[in-house]
Amino acid sequence: MEVVRSQRKSSVPNDAVSTLPLYRSAPPLEVRLEDFEFYAIDRLRVLKGISDGLSRGKKPDEMEKLVYDLWKENMRHPQASEVANKDIISHFVLRLVYCRTEELRKWFLSMETTLFRHRFLHENPEVQKALFAEFDLPYKAVSRAEYETVKDMLSQVARSIGQSTDVIFYKVPFEEVPELVAGRRVFIQEGNAYIAMSQVVSLVVTQFRSHLSKALVLTNRKWTSMIREQEKDRLTPIIEALSTSYLGPDYSQPTKHTDISLKDIDQIAKSSFPLCMHHLFGKLREDHHLKHGGRMQLGLFLKGMGLKLDDALAFWKAEFSPKVVAERFDKEYAYSIRHNYGKEGKRTDYTPYSCQKIISSTPGVGDHHGCPYRHFSEENLRAALTRMGVGNQAVEDVLGKVRNRHYQLFMVHRVMRGLTIQISTIMTAERS
Repeated sequence: MEVVRSQRKSSVPNDAVSTLPLYRSAPPLEVRLEDFEFYAIDRLRVLKGISDGLSRGKKPDEMEKLVYDLWKENMRHPQASEVANKDIISHFVLRLVYCRTEELRKWFLSMETTLFRHRFLHENPEVQKALFAEFDLPYKAVSRAEYETVKDMLSQVARSIGQSTDVIFYKVPFEEVPELVAGRRVFIQEGNAYIAMSQVVSLVVTQFRSHLSKALVLTNRKWTSMIREQEKDRLTPIIEALSTSYLGPDYSQPTKHTDISLKDIDQIAKSSFPLCMHHLFGKLREDHHLKHGGRMQLGLFLKGMGLKLDDALAFWKAEFSPKVVAERFDKEYAYSIRHNYGKEGKRTDYTPYSCQKIISSTPGVGDHHGCPYRHFSEENLRAALTRMGVGNQAVEDVLGKVRNRHYQLFMVHRVMRGLTIQISTIMTAERS
């Protein structure tokens, strides 16, 4: 392949650096277990957004905008220096997640290839040229003299495909780009096709796809022979759950809502609480106390539903009153409630725990927080679901999901006195 380009001076520096990695080998990066999971989920949002866009038949320009917006929204990081690490780590985590079956590999390969194509096209010409060189394809550059002999024809090609006349061109054997030849989108001379950089992406993407396809097969071998067993108590449950992760609305983010009052809580708890909150609420009523983890999980959930600070203080004080006198409550518990509402300490306005945070928690002896679908024994989970009025067949369906280490999403919509409540619960089983 021979590189040819116009002689117009580029405004992009020659030492332009790409932010698009080729993911050829996993770098020696350390990552916290929490970030290991959250980074993967953020990238999965991008890939599933791409999948949705393709299934809806979006046009190329619509897909370009969609991919850009998905990446910008989900792959950012509070520390700019960590954005590249998040990109690399999330790719290799999902490579591990999606290597395990032929169906998973096929989907991941297709979505990552589409993502790579659009990110490549979004790079400037100098970076595209540098990325192309990384694949080390055996072609020579075209001399300046040869470029001058075909400059007029290449300008016509550039205009016909909506490119500026200073676009980079490559010269390839015409049989390597049959789709471009068939569409009459290239200039052909002496058996070679001159293609613009925007068209070269198909060759680059083919190389990327080939490498990733082989890498997924090798990763599957490592997973099967070594990783799955070695990490059975730590990473394996996360890996096996990620391919079916809930990627719906994030209810940990602040939203506009109608305030609820103390008199509403019992009815809402009965009709609308997810199992994790229903369990905490029941234990609070039964024991008149919750440990710190339970107070945080339930307290922030009630706050997110619209319970005001004064009502929250009254609620917890009343629930604790059989065991905790008012003076002790004000001294030991009221501060943390005000802190959750941003009235103490750093004045941070805390949001409810996300489902993923609840699932990832590790309750100790005497704790009642966490996700029942993950942390309950099968016997206790069956009993809890039965108490909530779930039918026998539905209970068996839920337990089947748990045994297979999958989770299910339940969206509960309740309208009470003009108040719409949407509560998501995720089922998972990382321990049987």
